[in-house]
Amino acid sequence: MKLPKTQVAVLEAASADEPEDIDELAAQLSEKPETVTGAAFALEAEGLLSVTESADTDVSLTEEGRRYAQGGLPEVRLYQAALEARADEHPVSMGEVLGAANLDGEAVDIALSNFARKGYGEIDSGELTADSEAAPVEDVEAQALQAVAGGEPIDEAVRDSLESRNLVETTERTKRAVTLTDAGVTELMAGVEATERVDRLTPEHLSSGDWTDVSFADYNVEADADAPTPGKRHILRQAAKRVKEVLVGMGFDEMEGPHVDADFWINDCLFMPQDHPARTHWDRFALESPSKIDELPEDLVERVERAHREGVGENGDGYHSPWNREFAAELALRGHTTSLSARYLSGEQAGELEPPQRFFSVEKAYRNDTLDATHLLEFFQIEGWVMGEDLTVRDLMGTFTEFYSHFGITDLRFKPTYNPYTEPSFELFGRHPKTDELIEIGNSGIFRPEMLDPLGVEGDVMAWGLALERLLMLITGFEDIRDVHGTLADLEFLRGVEVEY
Repeated sequence: MKLPKTQVAVLEAASADEPEDIDELAAQLSEKPETVTGAAFALEAEGLLSVTESADTDVSLTEEGRRYAQGGLPEVRLYQAALEARADEHPVSMGEVLGAANLDGEAVDIALSNFARKGYGEIDSGELTADSEAAPVEDVEAQALQAVAGGEPIDEAVRDSLESRNLVETTERTKRAVTLTDAGVTELMAGVEATERVDRLTPEHLSSGDWTDVSFADYNVEADADAPTPGKRHILRQAAKRVKEVLVGMGFDEMEGPHVDADFWINDCLFMPQDHPARTHWDRFALESPSKIDELPEDLVERVERAHREGVGENGDGYHSPWNREFAAELALRGHTTSLSARYLSGEQAGELEPPQRFFSVEKAYRNDTLDATHLLEFFQIEGWVMGEDLTVRDLMGTFTEFYSHFGITDLRFKPTYNPYTEPSFELFGRHPKTDELIEIGNSGIFRPEMLDPLGVEGDVMAWGLALERLLMLITGFEDIRDVHGTLADLEFLRGVEVEY
């Protein structure tokens, strides 16, 4: 009997005594599971193999489940902290116990809602009591988390409970196994010969005339198809959407404005000298047609030029460098979205603004940077500013602590730096979850009087520009910005990853 070589290999590897898992056969034969499945169905159609199917459920931990498997369930941590505070002897302030348990954010609500449900104690009027006879070591959910982490099976009822808490996720799949039939054994004993069989007609077959001599495989409409890869929202767009939700929740309004703008709005309004190296044609994407903006607010142009030449206030000194109105009117792709801040603070974009105010944008910026793991020619910038009275660097740091906590990022570092338009200024750094390296994730500071006075702003304005892609690095753990941007993007990563928070 003549059969395609893959079918011969599967037939010879199968057993008449017990079913052989197709995935294991595929690994044994160094073939793709779908190839072996197709061969198995073809052999079944010839009566040489029997194919059986069974449903299999894979259970895995979610990101939240992994955290709790390592650090303990919030309700267990709350109970342990309560015992240490002697809440089994007398009521203890709930805030005290929560602080001792190091619980914050959503973990607080989770701990409180499960504490009484599991019989760990009671909560009444802001005070907490613990049951000394409770046994957290016997917590079935905690035990199940450890079992899943170790690849062990768990009870279906507990699995459903953990799944409702979004601590585990289940995946249903069909497992197939093959067994040699009596006919298959007979053919193997008689001898089976491998022959060349092709599964598709190619242009080469037609041009050479070989199509008349080759043996074509039958279509198997029951074979597993490739996993579908439908369209989905890009992970950067997912992250941008989440960032907007967080900032709106913190009381901010969104800014909008042009990607192509005059150098006046991009740099001059920010007290960036016109001979600054970053403003040369080597570092910016200037437009050729049109090359200049039609109109600029003349009174604002005069005030900005005066600040550049003379400075602001009694001790102002300016830059003592050339300032040219024609250069200010030149159009370019914005190198940062701070141009939107200048437009809004000046009142040109949305009318005059009185403090307090909070604004943000999550938009693209464009720079002629050297490409590497953290730099591309275009990127998303999280721009933001707060206008108020007596704002300090501590207010700015507190804003970042609150913002990044929504993404599970608490290990922030700050380093003083220099910006032409902010003083004091500092850079932000976050720790990469896989490499453990500190990477720069943003720049910030308090806008200088030389910037604010020409714009007509009274009061203080603290501002920042944060990198969306680098925030995403800290969330998902990818190490190269080119994995999510451009022609070298990792398609498998983009198809499978989700923004979790």
